[in-house]
Amino acid sequence: MKYLLIALMTTSLTGCGVVYNSSSVSPGITEEGKVRVLPITAETVMVANKGPYQPKALPAYFSQTAGVRSSGGGGIAPPPTAFDRVSRPADMETRLPPAVAPGNYRIGVGDVVLLATPKSGSTVEQLTGILAAQSSRQGYTVQDDGTISVPNVGRVQIAGQTVEDAEATLFQRFLDQQIDPTFSLEIAEFHSKKVTIGGAVGAPAVVPITLSPLYLDEALAAAGGATAADIDYATVRLYRDGTLYQIPLKDLYNRRGAQRIQLAAGDSIFVDSEYELDKAAAYFEEQIKLATFKQAARQAELTALSTEVDIRRAALEEARSNFDARLKLGAEARDYVYITGEVGKQQRFALPYDQKANLADALYDAAGGIPAKTGSPKEIYVLRGSDNPLEFASITAWHLDVRNAAALILATRFELHPNDVIFVAAHPVTHWSNVVNSITPSLISTTVGAVTD
Repeated sequence: MKYLLIALMTTSLTGCGVVYNSSSVSPGITEEGKVRVLPITAETVMVANKGPYQPKALPAYFSQTAGVRSSGGGGIAPPPTAFDRVSRPADMETRLPPAVAPGNYRIGVGDVVLLATPKSGSTVEQLTGILAAQSSRQGYTVQDDGTISVPNVGRVQIAGQTVEDAEATLFQRFLDQQIDPTFSLEIAEFHSKKVTIGGAVGAPAVVPITLSPLYLDEALAAAGGATAADIDYATVRLYRDGTLYQIPLKDLYNRRGAQRIQLAAGDSIFVDSEYELDKAAAYFEEQIKLATFKQAARQAELTALSTEVDIRRAALEEARSNFDARLKLGAEARDYVYITGEVGKQQRFALPYDQKANLADALYDAAGGIPAKTGSPKEIYVLRGSDNPLEFASITAWHLDVRNAAALILATRFELHPNDVIFVAAHPVTHWSNVVNSITPSLISTTVGAVTD
């Protein structure tokens, strides 16, 4: 019986004519072409990746948006805003006038002086005219020639003199006329030295300079103070001797040095508001009315813009949807890699758009990995044909051995090209198992037939 079984097995192996043959990669010149096998190493990966392959790009509508554009970008421009920005003027430069030379008040043309004398004795009889003027509070106005006319004394030149100098001049004239020189002199009215104030003040006025110095802040107060709506943009301008000076109003109120600017005769002061809020109110009212109409027009444009954006978005979505449908129907050109051998799933793997795929992507994403029981980690190949028409028969088999798992790093760096073929050879145990599986049905049928006979 033992020899009978051996004979039957021999007969079956030779008679069935079907023995399992596994695929393999054989270097050298074959019927398929000239095959060379190169190991995949850190150096050869760089050689394999040098090819001119560039991934296919997605259509432009995958990178377009339907929204509005910013400056210089693509898309739809939004309508202009309804309100125009109004800029305020910058702060004014401070230009202070030179200091006024100190000195006593000097009588000038137009000033009114009073003479006061005793009321008893013969002197009174001699100075009847003077006493009458004093008793009625009538003074002497300095005439255009700088003199005053005193009864029984005549015309006396006092213009340009201080009060003390004028008293000395009158004293000498009284002596010359043999009149008792007992008197006093004072200025009743000041008209010769004045400062004018106008512009944004409470009451534009002409302010006289008296025996006491007149300062800028005092002069503004005498004119009712500055009435600018916004002191940050108001300026006090001072014109003196052909030169214009200016002090920002806020500096005048905040800085002590600017407050104590002494004024001189003939100074002209004007309070100027560069940004009049009160005057601007009417302008802004008109601008708001205009902006209301602009806003209505802008809202209509925004509605039209929103509609156009929706239309563009729908067009983009439709184009992308059509592209997906064409991909599923195979109507779009794609680059493929083919996976075969002992893998989880033999298939055609589509290379991605806009980026490159590597060997690890294909093995562990598309093929489902290498089955531990059937696939040989020693024999993983990437078969790549030559792009040169003169070398179509040349095939390079890039060989990866991952019995050392560290070699899997090389799989993540090895870039795939269109029409590459990834092949994983069978494990030797798997090969023998397939051989046994292929002959077992013939052996059983042959043995059963022999026993029956």
